[in-house]
Amino acid sequence: MPTVFAFNGLQVRIYTNDHRPAHVHVIGSDVEAKFQLNCPSGPAEIDENFGFSRRQVKQILVELTAVLGLLCQEWRRIHGL
Repeated sequence: MPTVFAFNGLQVRIYTNDHRPAHVHVIGSDVEAKFQLNCPSGPAEIDENFGFSRRQVKQILVELTAVLGLLCQEWRRIHGL
């Protein structure tokens, strides 16, 4: 489960044995959420949330949007698509 991006103490991971569609897991010390990337042009959107506040989800979406191209590229590289 490579960490492909990090910000504000959170790790953005793409699991190597995961399924389509392209998505990332954002993980903090005691919280986690899954975001669909909607590659190639987004927008990213929340899929599952385990502990993040609405405000935090909005902030995460801003961060993911800023690096969406990188995240989509990493998904393709990891999954060979």
